[in-house]
Amino acid sequence: MLQDADALPQLIGDYKPVDQWQVRINTLFYRFRGDQLRSFYQTFASADYRLAHALAADYYARVVRREGCEARGKSEDFPTPSLSPLAPSLVIHEWGPGNGNLAACFLSHLKVLDKDRVIYPRVRYVLVDREQAVLDAAMAHPELASHRNRVETHRGTVDRLDGVADGSVDCIICNELWNDLPTKLMSRKANDIEEEFLRPNLSEAAHAKIPDWVAFVRAFDAMDMEALKGFPPFLDDLVWEREYRTVEWKEVPYRKTITDFLKRIDEQVLVPVNLGAYDTIKEAKRLLAPEAIGFSSFDAGTADMNVLNDPEKPCYGQFGGQQSFMVNFALAEAVAKQLEAGTMTIESQREFVGRSLGTNVLTLMDLIATHPSAGTRMAPWEQDRLMLKTLRALNETYRSPYARHLEFPIPLEMPQEERETLQALVRSLTPTGIPDTVAYLTEGELSLASKDLEAIGYDPQSFMIALTAPPSPVDYFHAFVRPR
Repeated sequence: MLQDADALPQLIGDYKPVDQWQVRINTLFYRFRGDQLRSFYQTFASADYRLAHALAADYYARVVRREGCEARGKSEDFPTPSLSPLAPSLVIHEWGPGNGNLAACFLSHLKVLDKDRVIYPRVRYVLVDREQAVLDAAMAHPELASHRNRVETHRGTVDRLDGVADGSVDCIICNELWNDLPTKLMSRKANDIEEEFLRPNLSEAAHAKIPDWVAFVRAFDAMDMEALKGFPPFLDDLVWEREYRTVEWKEVPYRKTITDFLKRIDEQVLVPVNLGAYDTIKEAKRLLAPEAIGFSSFDAGTADMNVLNDPEKPCYGQFGGQQSFMVNFALAEAVAKQLEAGTMTIESQREFVGRSLGTNVLTLMDLIATHPSAGTRMAPWEQDRLMLKTLRALNETYRSPYARHLEFPIPLEMPQEERETLQALVRSLTPTGIPDTVAYLTEGELSLASKDLEAIGYDPQSFMIALTAPPSPVDYFHAFVRPR
């Protein structure tokens, strides 16, 4: 979490609104560490395939209903039959494509589903990112090779994609992008609305390693990437001071919607105002065709007003220096309504994936949370040992359609004997086993593995109960906007 300075500050910048510093620091993060993303955090699309498959199945079903509605009568999703011929191309955008795994799995599954070859051959899948290095890395995903004639890239910012025509896109997807986009933290104080300002310092330990302090501050202020590369890494050593100032509304859109929303929140309780997310909704409205499938965004956050009104809720965090914010889905829905962007529905990401599979699903991390040792004081290497034993138990029955070797570095601080044992365990995992520590498991897979899981301490009744538990108030959700 961001923290207040508790020693003599080594200032490297002035007070600015949270979102302004977020943009600057995240730009540095992606330029310096963009090729190391999975070292700091993983998403449900980094290596697992089930979110991508669920998206492909949903897209396929919606296109079939839309294009087949003339023969089958009016459908619930598309009540007005289209009498026009089939569109020669179906343009799908993925904003923030990460390592390209979501695109690869989406296209592979869509190709399998489209047995009559009426949808997949018309797809143009466009990877969109502001960083060319990210686009290059995504395009290098080995499983995109077989879809290369369907995939292209577009470098640009998602608030305004220059060169993309109005009404030219059929579907937009983004996964864990909204929490990375500019976000303000606002609260109500009497009749005023305040926002959080931050001022960056460098820790004393990091300061001591920099021989030319003036040159470092100059390079940091100018965002001089080449000069900054000559200094020791510093993103993990930033220390932040905070203060609160009245919002300058001439610089902030959606004033009425935001102020009306904050009237429902107690005084001086900070809530995220995800301005960057609202920009994507506005841009999606411009780009989506009148009968487009819609805009799907997946991210961590909440739509629960009780949670948003909780002063102790986790508004943001840091991962390797990157600043990530909880998504306020309730306010995003209100802004979508103000923009007349279409109808927004919000559902648990787990429910979305489970509905596609026709069964209950559980994340691997939620399964581990049911183990009796979870929540106890365990050393990091003991947590790794439990994770690997769990993967080994599931590996006996889990079968992925993709052959991949799970990446699981064994920490150096682990005792040597344990280290050798777990290294052998990692090598024994099959390529068609669970592809990642962030992955979905089905009720059937857990049932088949229940004896092996029970042998390492799990109570099958506990994880079967977890399968049907409602989503947590702060969880991963799917916000879907369908054009009017």
